Amino acid sequence: TRMGMDGLGWLKDRNLTPERLDKVHALHQMAMEMEVSLPRLAVAWCLRNPHVSTVILGASRVDQLEETLTSLEVLTLLTDEVVQKIEDILGNKPVLPEY
Repeated sequence: TRMGMDGLGWLKDRNLTPERLDKVHALHQMAMEMEVSLPRLAVAWCLRNPHVSTVILGASRVDQLEETLTSLEVLTLLTDEVVQKIEDILGNKPVLPEY
């Protein structure tokens, strides 16, 4: 939503390449199929990661905070298959060292 605000159009030019937009659209479609919002899916995905100790919520409105605080409810939907689909869409899973 920030890209639509006056003075923040540079966000679109610098960060949202067509490839990134395709990924956002694919993730949004996946969230809709799961009947959850994309923000809730994103926060739940972060929470599921065993290498993440803290998830910081960024909200500019109370309703955004209330929505993302319910992300724990989405965790049960994140099966290994769903997580693999997300990772396939993103294509940026880090490779952990073998030691």
